[in-house]
Amino acid sequence: MKRSRFTEEQIIGILKEQEAGAKTVDVCRKHGISDATFYKYKAKYGGMDVSDARKLKALEDENAKLKKLLAEAMLDNAILKDVASKMYGPPRPCKGSRHRK
Repeated sequence: MKRSRFTEEQIIGILKEQEAGAKTVDVCRKHGISDATFYKYKAKYGGMDVSDARKLKALEDENAKLKKLLAEAMLDNAILKDVASKMYGPPRPCKGSRHRK
C-alpha cells in the first residue's frame, strides 16, 4: 500500500483547518490534495486527536503483522498436509470396521 506523504498529525491539522471555517476547496489547494483525498482523510481521521491517530496506526500495523503470521501458518499447515498425504496415502478403513461395503 502506498504511504501517505502526510503524517497523521498533519492530516488532523488539515482537517481542523476545515473545521475552523476554511472552505474545503481552499484547504485542499493549500496542501496540494484532491477533494477525494480530503474526504478520505475525513472519513478515517475525522473527530480524532493526534494520540487517537497514533493508536489507530499502531493497531493497523499490529493487525497487518498478525494477518501475515496467520497466512504463513496456514501455508505451513497446507504444506504439511500435502506432504503427509503423499507419504501415507489416503486413510484406509480398519479390518474390523462395521462400515465396510
